[in-house]
Amino acid sequence: MTKKRILLLIADAGYGHRSAAQAIIAALADYPDVEAEVHNPLDGEDVPAVIRKSQYQYDKFVQNMPELYQQAYEASDIPIVNSLVESVATVALYDILRRTVKAKQPDGIVIPYPYYQAPLAAYFSLSETSIPLMTVVTDLATVHRAWFNPVSDLCVVPTAIVAGLAQESGLPMDKVKTIGIPVHPDFGRTYDQAALRQRLGWATDKTVILAVGSDRVSNIPRMLQPVNHANLDVEMALVAGGNDELYAEFQQTEWHQPTHIYNFVENMPQLMAAADCIVCKAGGLIVTEALAAGLPLLLVDVIEGQETGNAAFVIDANAGAHVTEPTELLETVYHWIQDGQLPTKQSYARQAGQPHAAKEIAKLAYELVSQNQPSSDAVKQLDNNSILDLFARFGVDTEASR
Repeated sequence: MTKKRILLLIADAGYGHRSAAQAIIAALADYPDVEAEVHNPLDGEDVPAVIRKSQYQYDKFVQNMPELYQQAYEASDIPIVNSLVESVATVALYDILRRTVKAKQPDGIVIPYPYYQAPLAAYFSLSETSIPLMTVVTDLATVHRAWFNPVSDLCVVPTAIVAGLAQESGLPMDKVKTIGIPVHPDFGRTYDQAALRQRLGWATDKTVILAVGSDRVSNIPRMLQPVNHANLDVEMALVAGGNDELYAEFQQTEWHQPTHIYNFVENMPQLMAAADCIVCKAGGLIVTEALAAGLPLLLVDVIEGQETGNAAFVIDANAGAHVTEPTELLETVYHWIQDGQLPTKQSYARQAGQPHAAKEIAKLAYELVSQNQPSSDAVKQLDNNSILDLFARFGVDTEASR
């Protein structure tokens, strides 16, 4: 039996794009005639170092220059500026993606990342290649127009708000599917919480606060200090998310509450299922994972512009709060516990969650590659002479482009 090859293209600008791709991979396991692979084309040894390293500077850029990032994000969302950004992406990434597609020979491509569509459209046009392509958007409300390139045969969005943005950007509504952000199926599983806590070595009779950091989110020790010194019957589980400096700070801090410390973990679905609430950033993936697990959120880091909509989605769903000061976090936790609000917040979180989105997206991807015929006519409308002129001006090898 010849298997259908589905290629999921990501970049490691933050961890969310990879998490979304891995969730889809897990769901595609239901299709034995599919061979699926997650691939980051920017990690190739022959990729220029400046491009390869740029994706890993994302968190530092956001953390160290948030206002500049917000201004750049909002400016690049203007149609004419976005066109310029897509031209830059096409010049920079064209040959990388051309070589990736020729080497992998996929029957379909799924992209939970916004900047590969334009260079792929140029490659499809110049090489007269037809490969079904699906984009999967990974933010809940405030979404950049770069996601909505018409080269995609399908664009999967998480909410009606984003579907409206896609339509405003010019995507036909028959290309837009409102499903959700894909999370690993384990986030939607029902667990025996007491048994799970016993396996983890956590208390079964305390409120457990899970706090998740990352390379970008390093303010968790400061935000938790009032809780650490409060007379609350809580236990804390702290995850550094692979941030070694944060992990060391966790270990060096004198914790007065019972505390479990982890660096990078691969059992996040189980940690979320065992916890009662979560302290984290407002990234699209971790927010969606927490909601799928029925976990109320205390958002301590929100990128203005890009993640504002994610935070608003949580607040509007009554599934959490955006807290900017340590005392505000303490007050919120105190009232959730003392006023008996946690069960209600957990119920609202579960209602807002979309735990089965990955399975629905996998089904769409399977159907798309099974059709063997891309539906998008956007590639046919591209002007090859304009593409070749762009490449000539910037020294892209047009002979290799065929």
